[in-house]
Amino acid sequence: MNTFGRIFKISIFGESHGPAVGVTIDGVKPGLSLQLDDFTHDISRRKSGAKGTTPRIEDDVPEIISGWFNGFTTGAPLTIIFRNANTQSGDYERIKDLPRPGHADFVAHQKFNGYNDYRGGGHFSGRLTLALVAAGVIAKKVIEPINVSANLISVGGSSDIEGKISKALESRDSVGGIVECIANNLPVGLGEPFFDSVESLISHIVFAVPAIKGIEFGSGFSAAAMTGSQHNDKFLDAQGRTSTNNAGGISGGITNGNELVFRVAVKPTSSIGIPQQTVNMVNGKTENLDIKGRHDACIALRVPVVIEAVTAIVLADLSEEL
Repeated sequence: MNTFGRIFKISIFGESHGPAVGVTIDGVKPGLSLQLDDFTHDISRRKSGAKGTTPRIEDDVPEIISGWFNGFTTGAPLTIIFRNANTQSGDYERIKDLPRPGHADFVAHQKFNGYNDYRGGGHFSGRLTLALVAAGVIAKKVIEPINVSANLISVGGSSDIEGKISKALESRDSVGGIVECIANNLPVGLGEPFFDSVESLISHIVFAVPAIKGIEFGSGFSAAAMTGSQHNDKFLDAQGRTSTNNAGGISGGITNGNELVFRVAVKPTSSIGIPQQTVNMVNGKTENLDIKGRHDACIALRVPVVIEAVTAIVLADLSEEL
């Protein structure tokens, strides 16, 4: 569904080319200082404009319509909306019957019996990550002094990020990337064994971010090639500090006081400038689709701040239990 969390609970809504997208956050305590300028930094990091991102640029000005008064949260559900203004819906008329390969068009049409808003991907669009970033701004305030930071560390399997993006643009194709996220100043004890482990909760919300195809914590998949003596993190003191961090800051599903470290794989953007084979859902015949519209050559460029946001949301939900 569209809701995540138990205590610090978020619900996202809207479509890419609808009137607005937004988020309602329940469980925000009263008296949290909040100004509209607090959103500016993270929202600007998610915006397009850099080489390899979509030409669609929105103002992305937050409107807080409930749960906020005189510069402070009130304790009521906090609702934030962002108006959609720079839309070109006509670019998507063809995909009503011709689903884009790699996109959610086909499953959306089937699941919702053709009633889904197909313009710009509708509710499946990366535009909805703006709502997650807004919720992340609040969550980051809640979890202070915990600090969450994410960065794009490779594109197309290379650290030459600009070079790979330039090549994708020249070939009218797209390229994926790897984003690494690190959280510091975590206490020992966040999370629960098994189903509510920190890895489980972070993975749950991370895979709600469009284009994410994989996640690994600490040493991740490389642990499969290590011995136990290589992988085990040796303790240095009674506070739980370790000499290495192959566990990624999580033991038994619970934060152990070391840095929380994980990486996510971001797939190449589905909408590319190269004609692709698809199926006409009206007559059942295959045909080539030349995709119109404005799209990112490397969506991974805009993902780090989103990963920070969803991580902070999980940590805010868990922190409320301590």
